[in-house]
Amino acid sequence: QVQLVESGGGLVQPGGSLRLSCAASRNIFSISTMGWYRQAPGKQRELVASTTSSGTTNYADSVKGRFTIPRDNAKNTVYLQMNTLKPEDTAVYYCNAKALASTFWGKGTLVTVSS
Repeated sequence: QVQLVESGGGLVQPGGSLRLSCAASRNIFSISTMGWYRQAPGKQRELVASTTSSGTTNYADSVKGRFTIPRDNAKNTVYLQMNTLKPEDTAVYYCNAKALASTFWGKGTLVTVSS
């Protein structure tokens, strides 16, 4: 089992930055993939970014060049650094962890990009 707790959401103006944190209840080095998903109102949940235990990262086309997904294995934490935010980035952001055959989700944190 892995418990995931997200934090860092809030209201930010277009063009601004925000950093989300996902704290895991166990050593993330043993988790094959950790990622961030988001779900906007009326839309399906989509992958934003992911990182594997070997350090391979993957980004949705819509966030490439603006978002990064650094991880701190010592703190069992994965981050989502979001820069140059746009109104269309408004969504609930969920942390996700894949370990062996299991998938775990956090409860989500709301990001609102608005002037």
